[in-house]
Amino acid sequence: MAAAATLAKRRSSGGQAMATGTSADAPAAVRDNPLLSGPLLPALMRLALPNMGAMVAGSVAAIAETAYVGRLGVPALAGMAVVFPLVMLQAMLSAGAIGSGVSAAIARSLGAGDTPRAEALAVHALWIGVIAGGVTSLVLLPLAPLVFGALGAKGAALDQAVAYARVAFIGSIGVWTVNLLAAVLRGAGNMAVPSTVLLLTALLQIVIGGTLGLGLGPVPRLGMAGVAAGQLVAYAIGSVVLLVYLRAGRAGIAVPVGAVPPTAAYFAAILRTGATAAVSPIMSIATIVILNRLVAGFGPTVLAGFGIGTRLEFLLTPLSFAIGVASVPLVGTAIGAGMVPRARAATWTAARLAAAVMAAIGLMMALVPGLWVGIFTSDAPTVAAASQYFHFVGPTYGFFGAGMSLFFSALAAGKVAPMLLAGALRLGIVAVGGTALVAMAAPVWMVFALIGAGIIVYGAMSILVVWRADWTRR
Repeated sequence: MAAAATLAKRRSSGGQAMATGTSADAPAAVRDNPLLSGPLLPALMRLALPNMGAMVAGSVAAIAETAYVGRLGVPALAGMAVVFPLVMLQAMLSAGAIGSGVSAAIARSLGAGDTPRAEALAVHALWIGVIAGGVTSLVLLPLAPLVFGALGAKGAALDQAVAYARVAFIGSIGVWTVNLLAAVLRGAGNMAVPSTVLLLTALLQIVIGGTLGLGLGPVPRLGMAGVAAGQLVAYAIGSVVLLVYLRAGRAGIAVPVGAVPPTAAYFAAILRTGATAAVSPIMSIATIVILNRLVAGFGPTVLAGFGIGTRLEFLLTPLSFAIGVASVPLVGTAIGAGMVPRARAATWTAARLAAAVMAAIGLMMALVPGLWVGIFTSDAPTVAAASQYFHFVGPTYGFFGAGMSLFFSALAAGKVAPMLLAGALRLGIVAVGGTALVAMAAPVWMVFALIGAGIIVYGAMSILVVWRADWTRR
């Protein structure tokens, strides 16, 4: 009878475990993990809100840099235009692609109750940051004149681009390590500390870059080199702060450098997902470059209006990014614990939230574009061009938000490769369709409509891919 009662108790506990996706024999650390229980939306908001502040601050820092550079003259602005895509690509690779690969791998390990593996992955994330940052510096510093010359900079503009790059990319190790160490903490479900550090890093970048670049007070005016020094110093300090915090053992996950030898399997666990995801930001940058070239053919007024529109998107993208990144620990931890239904529920919750936020802002801009456009110009032709852009592209923002959020959730599940199809389709629509429209001498509104169509396809394909994906771990 005792044996029968014990067997019945085990079956009962096993049935309850199946309902939640965990094993009855799972460690207490897994069963008590707050990421594996409770309502999803409050948990997602708790993780996303700190990220939003940090991401928006980073965008504001980039805009402040542009404002500083604008005061240095037209050649400096032209030089910044060719440097910025590479600065943006470095941030997208370190914080988005590889960084989310780090967060996902650590979240899955913690979800499985394997803290030693998570800490070993954290050490390897630090090494990846040092190596990737070092390689970036070694490649771009000597080749800066060739690279930016190939991107179209000439004469004084090329000199200004090189002056900025040769300071900014000295600090590539700082950029990579601060973003990857922040990703370690996000993977453990700690959003507050990395978000605070990144917020302070952005503020420090604004203050130092403005002071050194413009020569405020008794400080000499260093120009483009001074503006770039803001990023170099701020990210170096931020990376040291995060490393000290992790080494102090207050984060729930440590970075035991020296206790973990370099292991190919740990590098592969991060890069298998992260390197694949890196294709997405590369396609995004390619899309931006193509769009700039297409719209430039319609003249400076239309290009200015287009720039005002895309500037808003640059500020809004961090909102989708913050929600998507917040889904990574929820999805990754659930996958690691074998709770696939909860992982998928978290994925769709995040996608709906990102779509709703972006759609609301996009529709507002489509209906009342003057709320944004009026901040930058009162020139009637430019206002008309920007307003026309928002009429066609604004209503599609919800698809962009959903697609970006689903990308990060799929990355957390280790199923990111099929998601690249969505970005590839958007790039193809813009490149092929845009080239055809320009060849036909089509009006600019058709190009704007094409941009909106590309965003809709991107979001719809992302939804379809995740809907059909099998996330069962094998």
